[in-house]
Amino acid sequence: MPDTYDIRLIAPAGYPHNPEAMRIGIERLEAAGHRVHAKDVLKRRELRFAGTDAQRAADINALADPGQPLPDIALAIRGGYGAHPILPLLDYDALRARLGGTPLPLVGHSDFTALQCALLARSGLPTLGGPMLGPDFGAPELDALTWDHFWATLASGEGRASWDTPDTAELAVEGTIWGGNLAMLSGLVGSEYFPRIEGGILFIEDIAEPPYRVERMLYHLLHAGVLGRQKALLIGDFTSCRVAEYDNGYDLPVAFERIGAAAGIPLVRGLPFGHGPAKFTLPFGIHGQLDVAGGRARLAFSGHPRPKTP
Repeated sequence: MPDTYDIRLIAPAGYPHNPEAMRIGIERLEAAGHRVHAKDVLKRRELRFAGTDAQRAADINALADPGQPLPDIALAIRGGYGAHPILPLLDYDALRARLGGTPLPLVGHSDFTALQCALLARSGLPTLGGPMLGPDFGAPELDALTWDHFWATLASGEGRASWDTPDTAELAVEGTIWGGNLAMLSGLVGSEYFPRIEGGILFIEDIAEPPYRVERMLYHLLHAGVLGRQKALLIGDFTSCRVAEYDNGYDLPVAFERIGAAAGIPLVRGLPFGHGPAKFTLPFGIHGQLDVAGGRARLAFSGHPRPKTP
């Protein structure tokens, strides 16, 4: 286990619909020696959200307040819907001024992807796609890959992820690693909160979407000029995919093949990232290298947000 950290909880989206998972997540982090702060965000509830828009935006803006000590890690409690309404409320200039020199590890996935897009586009701040308090650290069974890779990535200046892939074509590219939840990415295209990334390595995931909706969102990225500017598309977990009888053999693998051909970029499948139990901690907005050979994909990166060393 690495050094122990001060972890501040942030609740930018939905309220804790599973309080027991939040309790377990905190217990596991504290048992590992970490100090968990801002537990009061778990008590907030406004409609389906973890507090009002102003309260949830304040979780992020507090990181720019020079009167408050910075945590080592800012950890989202969960996803759900809620990030979009707070994007106009964030103090991007102040966040850039305080965090630009030494980016703070802000970590989450799912709806958190919208915040990651906005922070990079408006503040130039990289973040981390990775586990959250309830769904991951508070899962009934803690996934070893998720836990180990999270701490290893934070502890090292050089991040690595490797996985088996059915894609056998050799590939060696480098570019900005970015991505996350496909619905969040697609929904922000054309807005001031969507980063313009040329020659990137884009990773995607989603949950409970039928193949045609996945393909439609990817075509949105393609028609908007985003997908064709990337060097590779990494396919993460698409859990609980809904295939209907009407689909007539049209499933996710077919949808991905179609979009890969239309975009003219290589696809690399099998990435452990998304709403499944096993997930890597991946940078959003950091340069990296991708190599694929012999049915094995390898991603390497450095300069990602990490806790400041004493």
